[in-house]
Formats: sequence, C-alpha cells, structure tokens
Amino acid sequence: MKPTSIKTFVAAMAVTTMATATLFFPASASASSRDNDETRFANVVNPTLPRSVTFAGQKFDLDNSDYYERLDRELTAMTFTHGTTLLTLKRANRYMPVIVPILKANGVPEDLVYLCAIESNFNPLALSTAKAAGLWQFMPSTGREYGLEVNDYVDERYHPIKATEAATKYLKDAYARYGSWESVAASYNAGMGRITRELAAQGTDSAFDLWLPQETMRYPFRLLAMKIILEHPKEFGYRLRADQLYQPYDYYVVPVNSPVDSWADWAKEHGMTYLQLRTLNPWIRSSSLPNKSGKVYEVFVPKKKSLTRSNRNKDVYNHDWVVK
Repeated sequence: MKPTSIKTFVAAMAVTTMATATLFFPASASASSRDNDETRFANVVNPTLPRSVTFAGQKFDLDNSDYYERLDRELTAMTFTHGTTLLTLKRANRYMPVIVPILKANGVPEDLVYLCAIESNFNPLALSTAKAAGLWQFMPSTGREYGLEVNDYVDERYHPIKATEAATKYLKDAYARYGSWESVAASYNAGMGRITRELAAQGTDSAFDLWLPQETMRYPFRLLAMKIILEHPKEFGYRLRADQLYQPYDYYVVPVNSPVDSWADWAKEHGMTYLQLRTLNPWIRSSSLPNKSGKVYEVFVPKKKSLTRSNRNKDVYNHDWVVK
C-alpha cells in the first residue's frame, strides 16, 4: 500500500465498521436487548457423555475425571466436524458389512471396526503424508510384514478385504502381547515397540494411563468417540435417510492369472469403464499388470444394476443410522 493511501484506507474501514455495527445492533436497540438477542447465532449444544463406556467387552468408568475430559474433547471435536463425520457415517454402510464379519471370523472384537473408521474415515483411497494407505492405513513395510503385496502395480493395502485380514493379524499379535484392546489401539498408532517400552517404564498395564505424545494419548479416546457417534448418530444431530447412505458394491469376481497389457482395454472387454474398474479395485495401481509369476488376482466387476441408484437395493446396516 502506498503511504499516501493510508488515511483514505483508515477512513473507509471506519465507515465499514460503523455500517456493520448498525447491521447487527440497530440504533433503536437497547443495550439489554442486544445482550439478550439469541437469534443471530445457532445454538451450540455440548455433547452429553455417558457415565461409562464399553469397548470390546470392557467397561470404562467415566467418573475418572481424566478419562471424562479426554473423551469429552474427542466427542466434541468429532460431533462438530460435521462433513467428515457425516461422510464416515455414509461410508460405514458400505464397508462395515465387509469388515465386521472378517473381524468376527478371526476372533477380533467387532468394536475394532471403529479403529478403521478413525484411521481412514472408511475411505479406501486414504493416503497419509507418511505414506500409510487404505482403509487400515498400513505403512508399506507393515503391509508386507502381514502378507500384503505392495509394489508399483499392485498395492493390497488398498484392498478392503485383504487389508482387513492383515489388520486382524496385527491386532491379534498386539493383543497377545498386551491383553487389553485399548493398548492394542494405542499400538496401532505408535507401534508395538513404543507401547511395550512405555507400559514397562511407567508401570501400568493400560494405554489409557500412559503419558505419551498427544496424538497417541488422544487416539484411544478418538476410538471411543467414534463408537459412540456411529452407534447413536441421531443423538448428535445427524439425520440421514436410507437412500443417503452409500450402498455396498454389488459385483462378481473374474480371476486374472496372466499379464494385462492394458487395464483400460480389459475393463472395456468386461463391460465397464476404466474408472469403474479402478473404483471397485483400488489395489490396481498402474495401467498394466506384468504378472510374470502367474499369480491369481480376483478382479471385481460391477453388476449392471448396481451402477444406477434407481436399481440398487437400499440396504441399511444399522437402522439406528436413519430416520424413519
């Protein structure tokens, strides 16, 4: 700004400020009426916390003031992050029917699905700045350690089924070490090595009672907050109709055990677009597949009726998610 224009700028700002003040506080309004006017802002209601919360079969008493305040922080933040929480709820209808049966079949409590929810918000294409990927946010090395193929052509961290199966192996390994699911959750964020060292050094058997970096201290309580909201979303102001939930994909499987020179051509031959192929198979990471080993890949191909909203079923995984 030129020095000669400062006075003009200040004068203009003064006029604007007076106009704004008049808009919100007309001259005819008394000081008391201004103080009592509640129509200019929406009411903000603090989320109500339960007296206790149960996670993976264990009850945690929120009379503990530290637990209460840490959960209150996460529940408040999650409740009022409307867009992200609403999308998580919509996607839950698509992915919880896939994830929960795999957890149960592998002896992992159903509540661990909420770990997946806070990791990726049920976005199968999620990729962190640290290069953790997919619904379960595996790092490349950890994904490979638990049996996932990760390379330039195939990345099974993005495969909802295979990544969930790998996650159950990790979760069971961690539970065998700690014997508490909240400590398992903390280790998913900080790593088993870190949590093991800190539990020993601080003389406790629960990650809830550890002094850790803030992100890890918050993590198990974010898990609890997500469970509370996704189990009772209407209590937190989320109102959805059944047709607004994202539906599970309806597909059939085509095995591929040879190289694919062009996935776009392959998709066209199977009656779909390349976009549809990549959407249903996010583990495909390139336009071709060398597959020199002859490994069998199961490729999901959408059924025609699933490509339009009018022909799809309106399945609801949890009827507490929707208004009648």
